[in-house]
Order: sequence, then structure tokens, then C-alpha cells
Amino acid sequence: MERELGTYGGVLHPVNLRENKLYLFLKRVIDIVGSLCGLIILSPVFLIVAILIKLEDPKGKIFFSQERNGLNGKIFNMYKFRSMVHNAEELLEQLQEQNEQTGPVFKIKNDPRITKIGRFIRKTSIDELPQLINILKGDMSIVGPRPPIPREVDQYTDYQMQRLLVKPGLTCYWQVGGRNEIGFDEWVELDIKYIEERNLWIDIKLIFKTVFVLFGDKTAS
Repeated sequence: MERELGTYGGVLHPVNLRENKLYLFLKRVIDIVGSLCGLIILSPVFLIVAILIKLEDPKGKIFFSQERNGLNGKIFNMYKFRSMVHNAEELLEQLQEQNEQTGPVFKIKNDPRITKIGRFIRKTSIDELPQLINILKGDMSIVGPRPPIPREVDQYTDYQMQRLLVKPGLTCYWQVGGRNEIGFDEWVELDIKYIEERNLWIDIKLIFKTVFVLFGDKTAS
């Protein structure tokens, strides 16, 4: 089906939203089986990372929970391993002028709020593993556009809002294709490309590509 949600560069861009029921059913099955297996197999990693986080910064929590926008903008709490100092949100305002990402997203290299263990788990994307819980709950899928923060969505154009037409994911084209080297406009284009073309084969390819990111991604920060 096609939904017209706005314009980009003055040109109407109708998104062809793929909603094949069989595909969505199989996608959910893969999400449940994949997240369960991941949580079981990776439980030793969860334990080791949890201990290291607490040793470096005992004041903070092991997991970082943050409100994100999901399918059709619905708010949910997304989980990560905490990779920053316990008062990172309080320090954000002081760093806004150093933002190196375009659009409403905030990202800077060598963010002083990131801990030593945090830098490692970000580099290897281990910090994202708790989102397997979000996938099991149904808030997210293994593959889909990354879930944005509400304050970022407040700045979205109608065109950018189309990222929210599908369930957000743990991995996507942006995650395996350059991450912080990709500007926000191109990021949105990649998400819309996925939304229009998504199928099981694309999902499986992105899942396998993501496995290699766990061994280290020079574009992660």
C-alpha cells in the first residue's frame, strides 16, 4: 500500500509500505526465536559486561533505559548496557555545540561522557544486546530502522516521519553500512529504502552482516 506523508525537497514521495501478512508473521517468528537464542547463548557476555560496568562506575545502573519512538510513533523504553557516566544526560546540554551529526541526532567522536568499558562495548556493538529483550517483548524487530528519541522526532519533517511506519529494529542498512559516517538525510533515505524493499532475504542478509560488526566497527562510537 502507499501512504503519502509529505514532501522531501519539494517533491512528493509516497512510501510503498510492504505489509505482506505471511512476511510479517515469519518476521515475528524469527524475532522471537532469534532473541530467545541470543539471550541464552550470550548470557555469559551479559554477566561479564555487567560486572565491568559496575566496577568502573558503581553509582550508575547496569542497564540504561531510554524512551524511544516505535511503530507509528508509539513510545517505549529501549534497553542498552550503560556506556556513559551515570550523569550523562545532565552533561548533554554542555556538549550540544559540539554535535557532529546532521539533523536532529546528537553524536560526537570522543564523547567525554563515555566510560572505558563503554567505549569498548560501543565499538563492538555489545551495548545494543539488551535490545534482545525489546525484540522479545515486541517493541522492536531484529531488522528495522533504528528507534529515534522523542526530542529528535519533534524536529522531524513529514518526510522523515516515514521512518516510523514500521517497527524499529536492532540493525538496519545504517547500522552495517557506515553508521556515524552517514549523514542524517542519507540515513533516512536508507531507512525508506528498507521499508519499501523489505523481505525475508534482505532481513537475513542484514542479520548476518550485523554479526561481523560485533568484531569491531571503526565507524561506531
